[in-house]
Amino acid sequence: MTQSSTQSHIKHIGVLNFQGAVSEHITMLNSIDNIQATLVQKPEHLTKLNGLIIPGGESTTISRLIKQNGLVAPIKQFAKQGKGVLGTCAGLVLCGQTTTHNEVELLGLIDICIERNGFGRQVNSFETNLDIPPIGQQIPAVFIRAPYIATAGKGIEQLAFVDQHCIMAQQNNILVCAFHPELTTDNRIMHYFVDRC
Repeated sequence: MTQSSTQSHIKHIGVLNFQGAVSEHITMLNSIDNIQATLVQKPEHLTKLNGLIIPGGESTTISRLIKQNGLVAPIKQFAKQGKGVLGTCAGLVLCGQTTTHNEVELLGLIDICIERNGFGRQVNSFETNLDIPPIGQQIPAVFIRAPYIATAGKGIEQLAFVDQHCIMAQQNNILVCAFHPELTTDNRIMHYFVDRC
């Protein structure tokens, strides 16, 4: 295979670089062949991307920085074009339509209502293994001040549950999870996401 044909198969995946586990997402993306990971802070950074990751962190802070940097409309347009978006933990919150407490401005990319900090505070953080039918079995998941999906619209495919709470879902090109796949060495969820981008 020539170098140019190899280049054409490279997928460009951006990680929103305001707060949270940004470097961990970059490290995990770099563990997958033919992925070019990019940091995103401005609208023009979205231009050549195939997919975007909105990482965990503090959803109120990330929401404010998305707004300050003029990224609200560009991210919505990016998703409307059918490009992949992955929201992890706080990223799940930001991708949602509504929350049970409306103090965060959401992007409304997926028809879900979120319970922020649904599993409790930092001291209630935990790890577990998940069986996620389209992805695999015994996938390690780290929950830190994790939200959960309180309600989901008709078009939502609910992929995984903990204590009967939905903690992973997808709708077309949007994938969200309440936990941190990037804090493990298992890249199956990331593979699943980039394959759909």
